[in-house]
Amino acid sequence: MEKKFLSDFKEILEMENEEIHLSDKFREYEKWDSLAYLSLIAMMDEEFGVQIEGNEFKMLITIHDLINAINEKNK
Repeated sequence: MEKKFLSDFKEILEMENEEIHLSDKFREYEKWDSLAYLSLIAMMDEEFGVQIEGNEFKMLITIHDLINAINEKNK
């Protein structure tokens, strides 16, 4: 699941050739914007069946937080 998420995440941000780390603060990426946000929310719903509300999303800081949120909702 983690590998699939990271691959999809990198595709959304057009970072396929760049290295990302679980500890990275995803909002600090140069290509992070409102379109990336919407694409990420849609990907999490379509690929992993997880819906994250705006207030909950604001609390997610790192890529690891995103993956944990998916894992928690899929228990």
